[in-house]
Amino acid sequence: MQPAAARIPLIDTHAHLDVDEFTADRDDVLARAREAGLVAQVVPAISRAYWHGLAELAARHEDLFPAYGLHPVYLESHADADVQALDAWLADHPAVAVGEIGLDGYVDAIATGDAWDRQWQLFNAQLDVAINHRLPVIIHARRALDHVLKALRQRPGLTGIIHSFSGSRQQADQALAQGCCLGFGGPVTYPRANRLRKLVAGLPEEALVLETDAPDQPSVSHRGERNEPSFLPEIAACVAQLRGVPVEQLAQTTAANARRILDLDSVR
Repeated sequence: MQPAAARIPLIDTHAHLDVDEFTADRDDVLARAREAGLVAQVVPAISRAYWHGLAELAARHEDLFPAYGLHPVYLESHADADVQALDAWLADHPAVAVGEIGLDGYVDAIATGDAWDRQWQLFNAQLDVAINHRLPVIIHARRALDHVLKALRQRPGLTGIIHSFSGSRQQADQALAQGCCLGFGGPVTYPRANRLRKLVAGLPEEALVLETDAPDQPSVSHRGERNEPSFLPEIAACVAQLRGVPVEQLAQTTAANARRILDLDSVR
C-alpha cells in the first residue's frame, strides 16, 4: 500500500459489511476504513434475511449506503415471495441500488437445469423491480456475463455496476453502451492477472469504480486474509499505476463515477 493513497478520499462500491464475518469487530473495521481515506461504502445485501440489519447499520453510519437484493449464489435462501417483499421494502427504505443480484455460472449446483432457470427468474424479476423504483443495479456476473448483458439490453435505460468485472473489452464496451460502470477490486492487484490488468489500463475513465467485495477477494498483499474496506487504497494505487495517472486523479475520477451511477448525493 502506498502511504499517500491512505489520505485520498475513496469510495468502496461493494463491501458486505453486514455479514457475520464482521460481527465481532465491525466498528473497528469501519474505523480503519475511515482512517484509510474511505468517505463512503456501498453495502449490498445478499438475501432477505439481511435487509433489516443492513437498514439499521446504514441508519447508524452516514457513510454507509445500502442496496437490497437477492444474491444468485444463495439461491436456496430465496422464496418466491421475496421479490414481492423486495418491491415493498424499497417503497419504505432508501437505497442506492437493487443488489446484489445477477447470475452465477460458476457454482455447479446452480449453474444448470432448474436451478439455472430459477436464477434467471429471480434476476429478471429484480431487474424489473429496479426499473419500478428507478434505481440502478449492482450485478454479480460470474461466468454469465453474456447472459447478463442480454438481459440489460432488453431494458434500455437501466444502469448500474457490474461488480468484479472480468470480461473482455468487447463485453466491457457493451456494458458501457448500456450506461453501466465496471467494478474492479482485489483481483486486479495480482501480477499474473494480465488480461484483467490490460483491460483496466485501457478503459475510458468514466467506466471505472473501485470495490473490495469485503470480506471476499482480498488484494495480493492480503491474500488468505479476511478482506476489508481499509485495503481499498492498495487497489486504487494499483489501478492508477496501470493507467499511468496519479492516484489522486484516479481516486477523484472513480469517486465521481460512483456518485453519478448510484446517485449517492441524493440519498443523504
